Amino acid sequence: MTKILVVEDDLALSTGLCFELDAGGYLTVASYNCQKARRLLRNEAFDLMLLDVNLPDGNGFELCREMKKELPNLPVIFLTANDLEQDILNGFDLGADDYITKPFNIQILKRRIEVALRRQASAAKSQADSYDDGYLCLDFGTLTAVRGGEKLAITPNEYKLLRLLTANAGNIVTRQILLEKLWDCDSNYIDDHTLTVTMTRLRSKIEDASNSYIRTVRGMGYIWTGEGL
Repeated sequence: MTKILVVEDDLALSTGLCFELDAGGYLTVASYNCQKARRLLRNEAFDLMLLDVNLPDGNGFELCREMKKELPNLPVIFLTANDLEQDILNGFDLGADDYITKPFNIQILKRRIEVALRRQASAAKSQADSYDDGYLCLDFGTLTAVRGGEKLAITPNEYKLLRLLTANAGNIVTRQILLEKLWDCDSNYIDDHTLTVTMTRLRSKIEDASNSYIRTVRGMGYIWTGEGL
């Protein structure tokens, strides 16, 4: 179910928004200030954020700027009374997907949410189908991998690992999630030791002294960093 964070300090408006969106098939979580919104965004996964500008402990522009650094792919729609041209431009400059001024029509808001979610899903699918930084090229449609012009021999499970990691670039993918998603050629789930061995073998194929792609987060999982050292 699509999960939306509603950051709005007007209790009546927030309650109404959550009711309408929940009735429309979404799952909403309400936050009335920046502090709670930060905590929620860092501890839960959301598909979209509705964000007011004027909040009791800060402003939505700063919150958007901050969270876009940590969650660059999270769609953000500003929903605010700030209707000056410069405010609207600021919102888009910060990476917002849309900027809606109050008062607004709930049906139009729902349509704009749908558009933002479709756009994000399309971008995520395109990104998930391949990875190319000019040195390492991965094509998950044709199951081909090239590093520095040399074709690599990658196993099916290694491709699954790569696709999960690249699709969640910059975010921790836990070992538990990887274990749930991976299985061998006989459809048997792999164990924790096999995951470690597979990850080690994969890294030896795609990484070298000058290019590191996967960072281990001890006790948790792995992050696709895609960075040249």
